Amino acid sequence: MNAQFAQLIVNGIALGSIIALASVGLTLTYGILRLSNFAHGDFLTLGAYLTLLVNSFGVNIWLSMVIAAIGTVAAMLLSEKLLWSHMRSIRATSTTLIIISIGLALFLRNGIILIWGGSNKTYDLPVVPAMDILGVRVPQNQLLVLFLAVAAIVALHYILQNTKIGKGMRAVADDLDLARVSGINVDKIILWTWVIAGTLTSLGGSMYGLIGAVRPNMGWYLILPLFASVILGGIGNPYGAIAGAFIIGIAQETSTVLLGAQYKQGVALLLMILVLLVRPKGLFKGTI
Repeated sequence: MNAQFAQLIVNGIALGSIIALASVGLTLTYGILRLSNFAHGDFLTLGAYLTLLVNSFGVNIWLSMVIAAIGTVAAMLLSEKLLWSHMRSIRATSTTLIIISIGLALFLRNGIILIWGGSNKTYDLPVVPAMDILGVRVPQNQLLVLFLAVAAIVALHYILQNTKIGKGMRAVADDLDLARVSGINVDKIILWTWVIAGTLTSLGGSMYGLIGAVRPNMGWYLILPLFASVILGGIGNPYGAIAGAFIIGIAQETSTVLLGAQYKQGVALLLMILVLLVRPKGLFKGTI
């Protein structure tokens, strides 16, 4: 039983790594653009399928992930150009933005099904035996996922704390109008927000494909844990989203011992509700 529980914790850490990357992108778009983007999970799916596409031509999986991230960022920037910039200019309500994002999610998902079909797919990778660590069988891909997630989080921390773009993002998140008056190029900050969010989200989707099958609804099934992580950690706080993601990932996997796999998402939402009853603003202050 102890070995089984340890195995579930390892699985939860791997899942939490993926949720962490995608939830950071989600919380940045809300904190800076005030956009609750329900299409975020489907952009994650797009990243996984673009990785699959490039990898199918014999390209190295790591280079495939980089190219897929570029493609996902391009798709996000296109949505910004065609949808979100116009919605901000007419000061659309949050309800309108949510409805549009759900429509965008359906468009992306059905486009993926049209191009790739609805069956599960996997990357063209050699079979690598799992490693035995203290009696726990750990697939090497799960270790790679954790390593990549940590590297991406460290890079994000450096950008937010030590670069002009990061300082501008924090200023825009605090007060967009004041940041504009202060001489900050808000349009450039918005552009970089989509670039960072798209890159992290695509990497999350690509890494999800490393530990499981690539399927059209993978991002849709992750959207509730993503929002739960963002809310749990404090809306707009990327570090809080990361902490919330690992809590959600481990809680979901370990709950299967008692409840079964079908209640994973219910556990994530229940945990979020219980925390919010004690701390209505989440575990951390909701700011960049």
